[in-house]
Amino acid sequence: MGDPKGFLTVERKTPSSRPVPVRLKDWREVYEPMANNELVDQASRCMDCGIPFCNHGCPLGNLIPDWNDLVYRDDWQRAIEALHATNNFPEFTGRLCPAPCEAACVAGISTDAVTIKNIELSIVERAWDEGWIEPVLASKQTGKTVAVVGSGPAGLAAAQQLTRAGHAVTVFERADRIGGLLRYGIPEFKMEKQVLDRRLEQMRAEGTQFRTNANVGGPDGAEGSVSSQELYEGFDAIVLAGGATDWRDLPIPGRDLDGIHQAMEYLPHANKVQEGDLNEPPISAADKSVIIIGGGDTGADCLGTANRQGAKSVHQFEIMPRPPESRADSSPWPTWPLMMRTSSAHEEGVVRMYSVSTTEFVGSDGRVTALLGHEVEVDFVDGRPNFEKVEGTEFELEADLVLLAMGFTGPEPDGVVADLHLDMAGPNVARDDFWRTSDEKVFVCGDMGRGQSLIVWAIAEGRSCAASVDAALMGDSDLPVPVKPTDRPLR
Repeated sequence: MGDPKGFLTVERKTPSSRPVPVRLKDWREVYEPMANNELVDQASRCMDCGIPFCNHGCPLGNLIPDWNDLVYRDDWQRAIEALHATNNFPEFTGRLCPAPCEAACVAGISTDAVTIKNIELSIVERAWDEGWIEPVLASKQTGKTVAVVGSGPAGLAAAQQLTRAGHAVTVFERADRIGGLLRYGIPEFKMEKQVLDRRLEQMRAEGTQFRTNANVGGPDGAEGSVSSQELYEGFDAIVLAGGATDWRDLPIPGRDLDGIHQAMEYLPHANKVQEGDLNEPPISAADKSVIIIGGGDTGADCLGTANRQGAKSVHQFEIMPRPPESRADSSPWPTWPLMMRTSSAHEEGVVRMYSVSTTEFVGSDGRVTALLGHEVEVDFVDGRPNFEKVEGTEFELEADLVLLAMGFTGPEPDGVVADLHLDMAGPNVARDDFWRTSDEKVFVCGDMGRGQSLIVWAIAEGRSCAASVDAALMGDSDLPVPVKPTDRPLR
């Protein structure tokens, strides 16, 4: 620890954001980088807490006090070495992770937590700028082949670890570009895609092979379909990392009207415009009254996208009550706190409505024109929320575009999962303590086996799964195991 009194003498400071009127005119990232001297000051706030709960709050087990101290001492090259020791992609988590490490920071008990996430991002960006991040080549080739299905953070983490262990790894992605939700779910203003592309170039240089437009388990004869059996027979091991892409719907009257779309029917088009594939998105919020149903991160992504497209107005619905302004008693430190959160997208213009339920979509000439709803009260029965209508609170709200951002129920049950006759655990693919499915040749990691979760959990599971695959192929493995399939987050 560099400064034993840093947390007492230095106030928490976070990066400044570009002004709202300016950033709404483009799709560049919102936050500005901090100066090095400011980062050193923030790193000095990391206290000698004895037991660093931030490590436990982070599924990757990031060595947070270590690299905070190295930043304080201006030893940035050793800081990126410590950061990469536990995290393949800190430039992703530094932008996209909600930072459960900060929620578990000991300083946060009585004052503001250390700005762990921003320091992490600053370390890796400095490393890219300085040219310190280079391909890590395997010392020898094993002759074993591994297929990774899905190129989101879990699949990429598993692929990079297995390639570095000397296996011949091929990543199969059904979209036209690699990245999964990092490519077509996360808007450009949260992570510019050059950030993803430069890491993929490193992986290619290390030897990882990528196949796009490759829909494993897709319909026979369809363009891009790859036979599950062909994969099974052609590789020594298969890692399923396809995510939880089976979205939750809202089957109420009027759902079939035009103008009502799932978030993941809407968001990818905006990213394709930024990639140069489209001139205009086929689903646009321009000059429309937009309602987003769902108060989570995906809803915020829709919000920021709609505002940049020039929406006339945006309302965001959440069926749960408005959270308290500070940590609720029901979520004590070091757990993830239940509290009100405002993202950069919310700063850009929205009416947030809590404790509301949608009952019907109203339309004219086959297109949605309004939404009917009412307020609800919630109580919990056996830990599950039960919503009761508040009489006399019915309302109607104009809507030209409705976006459903209510989360995902699990992986798609057909395709490769059905082809390989894999056992399920509820909506997810079942796995044992070694990430194996009911077929010993097939492993699963990330949201496909865990259910919808955080990017940091996806990377941690991909790293751990890679160790099990390596051990299964070689009899033993030196790859790290940050988490087990049964681990549950503080979040």
